[in-house]
Amino acid sequence: MKRVPKKKGHEIKTVLPGSIASELELVPGDVLLSVNGKEIEDILDYHYLTNEEYLTVLVRKPDGEEWELEIEKEFEEDLGLEFTEELMDQYRSCRNQCIFCFIDQMPPGMRETLYFKDDDARLSFLQGNYITLTNMSDKQIDRIIFYKLSPINISIHTTNPELRCRMLNNRFAGTALEKIDRLCRAGITMNGQIVLCKGYNDGEELRRTLRDLEKYVPEMQSVSVVPVGLTKYRDGLVPLEPFGREEAGDVLALIGEYQEYYKSRYNTRLVFASDEWYLTAGEEIPEADFYENYPQIENGVGMVRSLLDEFTEAFSRAKPDSACRDVALATGRLMAPILRRLFEVLPDKFPNTRVTVYDIRNDFFGESITVAGLLTGRDIIAQLTGLPAAGRLLLPSALLRSGENVLLDDVTVSDIEKALQTTVRIVKSDGTDLLRAILGMDDNRES
Repeated sequence: MKRVPKKKGHEIKTVLPGSIASELELVPGDVLLSVNGKEIEDILDYHYLTNEEYLTVLVRKPDGEEWELEIEKEFEEDLGLEFTEELMDQYRSCRNQCIFCFIDQMPPGMRETLYFKDDDARLSFLQGNYITLTNMSDKQIDRIIFYKLSPINISIHTTNPELRCRMLNNRFAGTALEKIDRLCRAGITMNGQIVLCKGYNDGEELRRTLRDLEKYVPEMQSVSVVPVGLTKYRDGLVPLEPFGREEAGDVLALIGEYQEYYKSRYNTRLVFASDEWYLTAGEEIPEADFYENYPQIENGVGMVRSLLDEFTEAFSRAKPDSACRDVALATGRLMAPILRRLFEVLPDKFPNTRVTVYDIRNDFFGESITVAGLLTGRDIIAQLTGLPAAGRLLLPSALLRSGENVLLDDVTVSDIEKALQTTVRIVKSDGTDLLRAILGMDDNRES
């Protein structure tokens, strides 16, 4: 079988209006061949090479004609191009078979992209994804160091090499941790993640990991500890159990010891428990300054505190009114009690505004999944059908596929509106937008 060589260049998918590329009359379908005489391997090369103030860009038009364009621009000013392949290269898939992998716990029949396991350092830099380092060659580590890509988000899980091999089901998983040493020596900043599994990397093993991470400070900026997510689709997988209330409290106590230690020595707590630990243990969410500017908020660390404080601040600025409003909000079972308590202040300024919070049971993945981001459209429809209709239904943006109005099970926002005969408003993950949504205000109007 004859091997087909990779087609030279990168096809342009989108030219952003008003951009440099638009002014140069580049269009979708054009192919970027080189920048400053250098062919581009992937998105990292592209960003690095196009940062300069003076560029020579070679583009091939659909008819085969080649344009050489000389560009003068501001340093780091974007050209305004998006490519057919987002990374200008294929995604790198994960080679591990982690005992806690969420993708392995999904039911069959969902869209194909949900089953893809990425382990790509470029996505770590561009989108904040976590990588295990088991999929990285020395050349790829060299590129991170050369481009000074920071921060890189790393799935650590444990610093015990033997245990890491067992948990990731990869015989190279233990030695892969040595790549952290290379990144650290090169001054690459990192964030770490530990997915905690009962009976594996908790207890004394967690203590060992949190102690071992000291040698990476300050390049290791923060470490999050999150509980393993367990769905009902675990047939044939390694048996794992969820953490109960008392066990969650023990995890918080252990993490607290090391927070005090690191704070006293390095002026940072370094390690942070995700919000789920506090809610499961029934403990109060720490105050904002505890989270040190929220380095891992996207990983569920401090998200609740941020939401509460933003809502409280927005409410303090809001002008009272007596308008009648009837609003419903659907969320996961973990967050529902927090929101109900938060909304108790509403009658102080908005006596005729009623907000009903519905905690949606996750029948699709199983009742042990209690976070809002994993709710499905069919569960929302099934559990809200027949209930008193509200003026509008608020849903968190975490439910949606990025950039689209589609939930995990391919149910659309329009599907929910038709099924429940109501208007759906998607709420961003901040307290200001939550109050605006309740009051029926658009995003451009001040409260």
